[in-house]
Amino acid sequence: MIRFANKILDNQWFFVLLMGLLSRGVIIITMIFVAPLLSISSGNTIVDFGWEVFSAWDSSLYQQIAANSYDKLGSEPGANVAFFPLFPLLIRLGMMLGFSSKIAGIVINNTAFFLTLFVVYIWVKETNGSLIARWVVAVLAWCPLSIFGTVIYTEGLFLLFSSLGLFTFENQRYTQTIIWGILATATRITGLALIPTFLLIAWRKKLPFMAYIAALGSAGGILLYSLYCWFRFDDPIAFITVQYTQWQRKQGIDWEGWGQMLAEITIGGKNWAAGTINDPLHPLLFLLIISLAYAIWHHRASIGKIYFDYSLGSLCLFLWLLSGDALLNTLSVLGGLVLLWCCRQHLAPLAYVYGLCGLGLLLSSGGTISLNRLAYGIVSVSIALGLSLSRSPRWGYFTLGFFSLLLVTFSLRFAQHQWVGILP
Repeated sequence: MIRFANKILDNQWFFVLLMGLLSRGVIIITMIFVAPLLSISSGNTIVDFGWEVFSAWDSSLYQQIAANSYDKLGSEPGANVAFFPLFPLLIRLGMMLGFSSKIAGIVINNTAFFLTLFVVYIWVKETNGSLIARWVVAVLAWCPLSIFGTVIYTEGLFLLFSSLGLFTFENQRYTQTIIWGILATATRITGLALIPTFLLIAWRKKLPFMAYIAALGSAGGILLYSLYCWFRFDDPIAFITVQYTQWQRKQGIDWEGWGQMLAEITIGGKNWAAGTINDPLHPLLFLLIISLAYAIWHHRASIGKIYFDYSLGSLCLFLWLLSGDALLNTLSVLGGLVLLWCCRQHLAPLAYVYGLCGLGLLLSSGGTISLNRLAYGIVSVSIALGLSLSRSPRWGYFTLGFFSLLLVTFSLRFAQHQWVGILP
C-alpha cells in the first residue's frame, strides 16, 4: 500500500490524503452499500440505506445533548453528563446552520480526522523523518478503530486537538498549546493526560515558565465544564460521579474486568462464564499456539527471517481467531504500554510521556469497556506502532492487511448496531 503510493507520486500531501480517502472509502462503501444487504444474525434485521448507519450507541447521546442539553433527573445529573460538551456544541452549531444533527456530526468528525492525519505527519516528520511519518499515517488511517473517526463519535476531534496541543508544545508555541489543550480537555476526559505530560517535559527539559502556564492552562476545557456542572447539578465533578452511579465503573483499576479478559484469551469465555473447564479445546489451542510461537522464536536464526515472519504472523492470526475482541482490547492498552517501552529510545520524549500518561489514565479508569477505542485516541500508540513497522516492512504490510480486514468487519458491526469492542 505504502509502496504503491510512493510509485504513483512522491508527494507527502498526496500520500496523506490517499491514506485517508482510501480507508474512509472502505468504511463508507461497507456501511452504506454492503451492510444493508446483510442481515444481523440475531433478529434478521436489515440495515437501512442512508446516513443512519453512522449513528449508533454513543452517537445518539451526542445528538441528544446537542438538541436538548444534558439530562437532569430531579436534582441529579443524567447519564449523558459523562460526555464532554465540545462535540455536541459543534453539532448544535451545525444544526443552527441548517444541517441535521447526523450530517453535522459526520462532517465534523471526518474533517477533524483528515486534519489529524496531516498534523501527525508534519509532527512525526520533524521528529523521526518522512518514512516513519508515512507509516504512522498509514497506521492511523487503517487501524480498525479509525472507524470512530468517521461515525458520530469524538475520536477525530480529540485526536486533532490533542495532536495539535502536543505539536505546538514540541515547538514551544505555548499560547497555541493552551488553546488546543482547552479544546482537547473540553472534548474528552482523557485530555487530562496532556497536563502531566507537559509538566514533566517542561521540568525535564528545563523549559521556560510559560511552558508550565501552558500545561496548567490546558485544563481550561474541563474546568469550564466543571463550572457548568457545579451550577446546573451542584456537583462540579458530575461527569465523574455518573461514571460510578450510572455507568457502573469501579474505583481504580478494574481487576475483575482485566481478569475476565485475560481468562477469555487463555481459557475461553464459555469456560470463564461456567467457572470450570467445560470446553477443553480453547485452552489446549491457546497452549499450542504459545508453544509453537516459542519454538519458532527459539529457532528463528535457523529457519530464516522470511519463514519466521510468515510463521509468527500466521500464529498471531490464529490467536485472534481464537480469542477475538478480548485479545484486541487487551493488546490496545497492555500491548500499547509494551510497545511504548520498546520504542522509548526512538520516540520523541513528549510522545512517549503522553502515551504512558494516557494509557495509565485508561488503566485506572475503573472499567474495561471500549478500551481499544479509547487507546486509539492516544496518538502516541499509533506513532510507536508506525515506528516499529517501518523497521520491518514485511510485518508492516501484514499488519495493514489485517487492519483492513478488521476495518471492514468493524464497519459492518457498527452499521448493524452491534457492539465494537468489549461489551459492558
